[in-house]
Amino acid sequence: MNEIIIKNYKEIPINEREAFRYMGVRNPDEPMKKLFAECVTESENVFTFNVCYGEFPLSCNEDEIDLGFGKTKSKALSKNLASCERIVLFAATVGHGIDRLIKKESLLSPAKSVCLQALGSERVESLCDFFNNELKEQYLQKGFHLKPRFSPGYGDLPLELQKAIIPALDCTKHLGISLGNNLMMTPSKSVTAIIGIYK
Repeated sequence: MNEIIIKNYKEIPINEREAFRYMGVRNPDEPMKKLFAECVTESENVFTFNVCYGEFPLSCNEDEIDLGFGKTKSKALSKNLASCERIVLFAATVGHGIDRLIKKESLLSPAKSVCLQALGSERVESLCDFFNNELKEQYLQKGFHLKPRFSPGYGDLPLELQKAIIPALDCTKHLGISLGNNLMMTPSKSVTAIIGIYK
């Protein structure tokens, strides 16, 4: 059984530019900036920043990959993991609170609901970036480097891999993440990803 490590962060800096990008807004006007500021204030105590991860062995045979917790086929992931012998598998979530707030605002203010959707996406991606940078430093001290993270559904990596990832990390117990029949995660602002480790 691989050791699963759980990390909790109190606060992650907001990347406003990324949040507006998720909204499809390149140059936000004053009303848009005001709406965003309202959403940030309203969601101030809503987000939790939690990650769990573990290290697994890796074996690649062309586009067939044995990830230690499950097998899959993906040319894109196989290319990404070239020269790696092990991987870090992780899951991250910002919690159920933002989903409840989005649902509430969808009835009261569709514009605010869209803004909160973008903010939630930015929050979980910023959490992943923060965790990845921390992990990078940690492995660098051991003499290893990390490949860019790769998530199910990206490129030709099938979403079905989620069925193996969720139990491998015991995400339901550690983070409260569950997987629906449509292979989408709850809470919706959650991410799973694979990171290659190489010398």
